[in-house]
Parts: sequence; structure tokens; C-alpha cells
Amino acid sequence: MIVSVKRKMAMKKRDLWLIAGAICLALAVFLLRETFQKTGDTIEITVDGELYGTYSLKEDQTILINDTNTCQIQNGQAKMIQADCPDHLCMKQKAVTKEGGTITCLPNRVVIQAGQSADGAVDTVAGVIW
Repeated sequence: MIVSVKRKMAMKKRDLWLIAGAICLALAVFLLRETFQKTGDTIEITVDGELYGTYSLKEDQTILINDTNTCQIQNGQAKMIQADCPDHLCMKQKAVTKEGGTITCLPNRVVIQAGQSADGAVDTVAGVIW
């Protein structure tokens, strides 16, 4: 009887150590991501998976994309303001800023996303270009 109680207590201690370790690991990943995250001041527009162009978020401009879509950059935000697709979901998506974001027009195969930082830094934790 006493042996089984000790085993139950030992499992609880191991569980607590496992949970504490997982929390510490998650906190370390979060802090490293925030420390090494680089923001870019550009957007990249791709059509059919090929780069259409890279544009600065600092310069207000309107970009006509293959006579199907129109992207507007204003006040550091890029939005899709016109599209000839039937559902216009791309026009309802949140603006892309230097912090990130993506706008996708599936029928026209147009993707607008935040560009990578000027140095092309790769996040060492996630392996993602920021």
C-alpha cells in the first residue's frame, strides 16, 4: 500500500517537472522570436507563384496587377482595392503592413505579402524568413 502511494507521488513530481520544462521552453522560443524578428518595409506581389514586383510601403502608390487586381499602398499599408474575381474576398482581407500579413486572390492567383527584411535574416528558432 505504501509503495503504490510513493509511486503516485513520484509520477506527480515528474509531471510537474515536465510541465515546468515545457513552459520554460515555450517562453524561451517566444522571447527569442521577439528578439530576432526583423521587419521589412516592403511588400512582394506574386502572380502564379512568380514574383511580379517588390514595392516599398514608405511610398504611397497604386499598382495595377495584370489588369485583374489593383493594390494600393497608403500610410504604410497595402490593400487590394479592386479585383475582377467573383467573390472579392481579397478586398475584404486585412491590410498588409511591415509587421506582416498576406492578401490572397485565389481566382486570379495573386498574393501580396510582407517582404523579408533588408538583410534577409532567417529566424534561427523557426527557420522562417522574417
